[in-house]
Parts: sequence; structure tokens; C-alpha cells
Amino acid sequence: MSAFELAELAKEEERRRRRAPWGVIALLLLTGVALMRNGSGEFDAGPPQPASAVAPDTRTGTGTLSAAAAPLAFSAVDRVRIPAIQVNAPVMPVGLNTDGWVTAPPPDNPNLAGWFTGAVSPGEKGTAVIVGHVDNQRGPAVFYGLGALKKGNRIEVLRKDGKTAVFETYGVEVFSKSGFPGDRVYRSKGTAELRVITCGGGFSKRNGYDGNVVAFARLVAVN
Repeated sequence: MSAFELAELAKEEERRRRRAPWGVIALLLLTGVALMRNGSGEFDAGPPQPASAVAPDTRTGTGTLSAAAAPLAFSAVDRVRIPAIQVNAPVMPVGLNTDGWVTAPPPDNPNLAGWFTGAVSPGEKGTAVIVGHVDNQRGPAVFYGLGALKKGNRIEVLRKDGKTAVFETYGVEVFSKSGFPGDRVYRSKGTAELRVITCGGGFSKRNGYDGNVVAFARLVAVN
């Protein structure tokens, strides 16, 4: 093995050591996503909300969709595409601020998503997380249509290593921020999973959105 390859392996191992334990990640994401309240909630009738028919099948976790693909190695993220809801957006890394909250992408750029670097990268074994605003003061933002996804819709994550991790949606739900089921949403299922999260539910000018829309997906192909 070359010196370059050894150095790259050392860097990846360091990244893994720096990732927080799952329980900490779940708690941080639960509170951090609650910060995404920059939208006005007043455009048309508001963003689409998930239908009960697209809730994940809790008996199997994935329903009767495509077989899972083999996980990938670590790679940073470039873009996310969700053809069914016309999403094609650059992705920036997001972490924790000084108060220990997950930072959301800047709200003034409506077509921008964030990959939480404290968890795995999309395509790795485990649960990767991509977040984004539902709207801002000027109109709909990157994940405005997330609640309209259906089972079987594809989510494509373009990675910096040149590979595209293709995920298949197997459920979409809206959860109250006060009763967010962190264990159900974030715990690893032993495969490469993805959660795409934005705000949703009811809206008030004082408190913003009272829930989070979560799309559940798993890796089914690599291009």
C-alpha cells in the first residue's frame, strides 16, 4: 500500500472517531432541526403534507421495494437530486454551532441543502442525514415539496468521489417537534440509509412550523 493510500485511510479513521455516538446524534438532530423555522408558512396553502398511505411499513422497515445495495466508503457530498419534486440542489456540510445545535443552511439561499457531517456520509453503512428549509420569507425553498414524495421515488446524492448514491424512498411522515421519535428516525438498520428532513405540520408566526417532515430512504444503486 502506498504512502498516499495509508494517509487516506488514516484520515478516514480520524473522521470516524470524531463522529458522535448515535444517541448523541439523535438528540442533537432532534433539537437542531427544530431551528429551521425561517419560513413564513404563508405561500398558497402551505407545503404539501405526507399522506398516511406513504408512512413507512414498521413491520419490515422497507416494504416491498428494491433490494438494498452494498454500502460505499466515506465521501463528502456535492449535490442532491429528487426528480419527483424537481429538486436539484448543491449540498453544503453542516455541523454544530457553539450551542451544540445542528446548523441549517443559510435561509437566504432557497436552493441549498445541508449534509450533517456528524453522521455517516450518504451511501455509507448507517443513517445519513440531509436537511434543508421548506421556505423562506420570499417563497418556497429546496424541500418545499418533500411531503409529496411517494414510496419508490428516487433520491440521488452526488458524491465528491464521482459516485452517485441512489436511494429509494420507502416512507414519508410528519412528526411533532415536541414528540419527535429520534430512535425510529435515526437508528441504523445495518444498511445504507438516508433521511431527508425539513419543517412541516402546523405554522404560527410566533413559533414557526411545529413539526418536521422526514423522508425515509435506503441505498438501492450506485451510478
